Amino acid sequence: MIMSSEQNNILKEVRRIADALERLSAASDAPTIDRDHQAFVWNTNPDRFQAVPHVNHIPLHLLKGIDYQTDALYANTSRFAQGLPANNALLWGARGTGKSSLVKAVHADIAASSFLTLVEIHREDLESLPRLLSCLSTQSDRRFIVFCDDLAFEGAETSYKSLKAVLEGGIEGKPNGVIFYATSNRRHLMSRDMIDNERSTAINPSEAVEEKVSLSDRFGLWLGFHSIDQETYLAMICAYADAIGLAVSSDARSALQRDALEWSVTRGSRSGRVAWQFIIDQAGASGVKVHLT
Repeated sequence: MIMSSEQNNILKEVRRIADALERLSAASDAPTIDRDHQAFVWNTNPDRFQAVPHVNHIPLHLLKGIDYQTDALYANTSRFAQGLPANNALLWGARGTGKSSLVKAVHADIAASSFLTLVEIHREDLESLPRLLSCLSTQSDRRFIVFCDDLAFEGAETSYKSLKAVLEGGIEGKPNGVIFYATSNRRHLMSRDMIDNERSTAINPSEAVEEKVSLSDRFGLWLGFHSIDQETYLAMICAYADAIGLAVSSDARSALQRDALEWSVTRGSRSGRVAWQFIIDQAGASGVKVHLT
């Protein structure tokens, strides 16, 4: 059947309208951000933003032994919240040293006076990151920290490639109003066994390893967290105790510090997490309710 020029034009117009309606339908089905909250968890199947009414965080002034890391992340985040250039950040290092606590504390402090929103994405959902960024790109009046806690890759996982493209190097990249923060126990996000295996099996070992470890290079701000000394550990204990009204007398303070050292020996480490777990134990035994401000 041969169509006339007029029929061809009508068909093209119908197709254009159909495409426009399809795009509008897709946009209307996209997950939306609740404007009454400043923290969300990104969930998939189906894609949606789960609002977090109260973020479980420790106030910034109670984080001890990480002054440099605090100053650097706070300055970077503050610039971003003001619409200035800022770097994606990787907080790496020993377990329980305050990496995720610092991200949440910095956000809470800055969000009190800005439209800075925290969106947590689980490591297993990283392949949905492009869809998440597409949703956030429509929120031009807000700025977002996309946060992935305990980021690491094992075995033959390939989701790190999606993350690399988003952080830097892809055609689209990430929206201007979005920054990516991650914490990890590994500096290069890959296990040593994974890197060694690449060396032993690849035709060109150096190129294969470079492909893996270059992911961490996409973070402009690296902040290392390390084990703390006894003095810093006891300073944490005292700060937490003061914050919740525990062991206010000098004798009680001395006994608390002695018990805290014994607690750290049984745990085999000194860290902010161990200090906080000790304080929770002592607060429960003393009948003191924990409410940090």
